[in-house]
Amino acid sequence: MARRYDPERRQRIIDAAIRVVGVRGIAGLSHRTVAAEADVPLGSTTYHFRTLDELMVAALRQANEGFAKVVAARGALEDPRTDLAADLAGLVGEWLAGDPTGVELEYELYLAALRRPALRPVAAEWVQSLVDPLARRTDPVTARALVALMDGICLQVLLTGTPYDEAYAREALRRLIG
Repeated sequence: MARRYDPERRQRIIDAAIRVVGVRGIAGLSHRTVAAEADVPLGSTTYHFRTLDELMVAALRQANEGFAKVVAARGALEDPRTDLAADLAGLVGEWLAGDPTGVELEYELYLAALRRPALRPVAAEWVQSLVDPLARRTDPVTARALVALMDGICLQVLLTGTPYDEAYAREALRRLIG
């Protein structure tokens, strides 16, 4: 049987892994479940991603791009004339108002780094991708504290099911900014 050229297969496997985690959680992720979801032979998943950690790294990187796109689209972090607290609170609100499965998935993959050291550098990249532009508007310590606060607010919304309170977030962020 001739090998079929399929340049999109790797990407389909990553997309399938994200869907599997979105439906079944990290515990439901395996080469077999991803292969079935992507409609590819099992050997394709192990060809492109030798281990599940490699696959999760690729999925987390892709998931992180969703939040990065929201940040870039707003462009407010770069403009020193804007109200940083209001912009950050709006940014969090916009992200949380998006596809809830996508938001939950990003956090599930992000928190998987607690048990999977291979994911830690990707989680750190995500944090740093926010800290760097914030540090240009504040300072490095405040920037890290702002990211931690936004993370905490997002986790509380996701874990408690309470609606996002943008006014609360804006006030809390404003207090950190000073």
